[in-house]
Amino acid sequence: MTTLLLAVRRLLRLAVLCDARRLTRAVALMTVGYLATPLIAVCLKSLTTAAVARSAGTATWLALTTALLLVLELMMTHFAHLSYFELGELEELALQNEVIGLAHGTAGLEDLDRPGWADTLALVREELPRTRASLEAVLQLGGVALQLGVTAVLLGMLSPWLVLLPAAAVVPVAAGNRAQRLVEHAKETTAPGIRLGRHLLEAATAQASAREIRLAGAEAVLIGRHRQTWQRADAALRRAHLTAALLRAAGQLVFAAGYGAAIFVVARQAVDGGAGLGDVILVIALAAQISLQVSTALGLLTVLQGAGRTLQRLADLTGRSAPPAPADGPGPSAPAAPPAHAGTAETDGPAGPAGPPAVLARGIRLENVSFRYPGSDRPVLDDITLDIPAGSALALVGENGAGKSTLVKLLCGLYRPTSGRILVDGEDLAAYGPAWQRRAATLFQDFARLELRLRDNVGIGDLDRLGDDGAIHAALASAEAGPVTGLVPGGLDGLLGRSYGDGAELSGGQWQKLGLARALLRRRPLLVALDEPASALDATAEHALFERFADLAAEARTGSGAVTLLVSHRFSTVRMADRIVVLEHGRIRESGSHADLVAADGLYAELYDLQARVYH
Repeated sequence: MTTLLLAVRRLLRLAVLCDARRLTRAVALMTVGYLATPLIAVCLKSLTTAAVARSAGTATWLALTTALLLVLELMMTHFAHLSYFELGELEELALQNEVIGLAHGTAGLEDLDRPGWADTLALVREELPRTRASLEAVLQLGGVALQLGVTAVLLGMLSPWLVLLPAAAVVPVAAGNRAQRLVEHAKETTAPGIRLGRHLLEAATAQASAREIRLAGAEAVLIGRHRQTWQRADAALRRAHLTAALLRAAGQLVFAAGYGAAIFVVARQAVDGGAGLGDVILVIALAAQISLQVSTALGLLTVLQGAGRTLQRLADLTGRSAPPAPADGPGPSAPAAPPAHAGTAETDGPAGPAGPPAVLARGIRLENVSFRYPGSDRPVLDDITLDIPAGSALALVGENGAGKSTLVKLLCGLYRPTSGRILVDGEDLAAYGPAWQRRAATLFQDFARLELRLRDNVGIGDLDRLGDDGAIHAALASAEAGPVTGLVPGGLDGLLGRSYGDGAELSGGQWQKLGLARALLRRRPLLVALDEPASALDATAEHALFERFADLAAEARTGSGAVTLLVSHRFSTVRMADRIVVLEHGRIRESGSHADLVAADGLYAELYDLQARVYH
């Protein structure tokens, strides 16, 4: 019941915020329509009495009134639908925006790495489209409650015992509530399996992975795993739905027994002369209405319970996206800090500086930084202490899994250290929040492929320049992605990809050049980072990429004292850095210039010689 009340309160409050006038109009129209239903039964009673008394005039007027009430019953709810349907769409849009805000509600990405949080987010994403009908269910349930109230009064006027008939509706409602809880629990239990099944389906059908699956002859293995995964999830859901159906059927049987008893009571009164034929017609009509009302209410309650669970999950995401309070934070009597949402500065910890410095003076320092991903006990970085002077270029080298990409993400502010701290010109990087991220120009190995307009794909690198065609064309030219504009019908305003439209298809290298263009569009960055950026490029394009990267780094160094960070397995590339840091198992193994590290004859020299032999 708590979940149901949460859904009703939240949906009505959201409807008021979206369009209070439209909500008022829908409620007024539905009230007229729903009140017409029990009044039809009253008119039928009077019409029967007038007909028995052979009062033609009265019967005629009552027949016309009944017809009018039937028209109101049908038409008012129809006109109300025009209002609340559009309002439901506005609510769904508002909830979608809230989900997007929660996914980006903190400066870091820790929430998205928590399996429980990710499962809850997946459930909310899947169920959110169903909330479009939830406001309709709230209004209709209110109308049904109004009808039941009027019906109880009318029945009570005939016999106090008949008031128990609407009360009998409590049993199927309670049974339906319990049934829905069983179904929701099954959904939560099977969520990981359903996610796996969908991933297997995508892996088996997506073009990028289908090639390797075909060559490996792994179709049968994937089909088998997909079938087993869905069968297990389906069996659990089927059991839950069967149990829920039995509970709902038992509740309906209890109400059916009350229905029969009510008709028997009035029929007995009529036989004894305590009630007229009109009273019998009234009870039969009202009882039939109650049966329909209870059946309708159960369906509406199922919709609202599902919506309530979705909204509860949304509330859980809101609470769990709040960053943890610092160890020396407020005591138990202090109010909890509100969760940080997108576009707002984080509120935990002492007040920090207004924003990152315009120009780096000293640089970035890592002090005893360690990090492990949420839900994992294995440290990815362990006690890293490192100084990166302003204007310098640092290269990170190491085998896969050494922690290079994680260190880049920490320096970009996408994660906070598990222990230790990162200082920017002496200030804790965490104090800057998203403002620091806006001063980082990055190109990751797993770069984003945004199937939007070409303008949007590049323009998000600096949103203030989204409408600046000259700046976007300059960034595309600098990234040697100018020819892409000619491949896209519509130029900058043309669509990329075919996920939801007939957009232009690009190669992996072309997508990567667009990623570089995004980085080049950003003005006066304080951190320039390329994390294995040449994975989709040929040798010529890779050489050109690093030449452009060197130009970007030099420009940023001159303009804002930016630090340049490069992660690459290509030693011919990392030699350009002022300093090379070799990571092994999350720790700094070696540090120095290329010449110094080769002379030291350590891990770097071993890796360098190995690559040199391969290329020679």
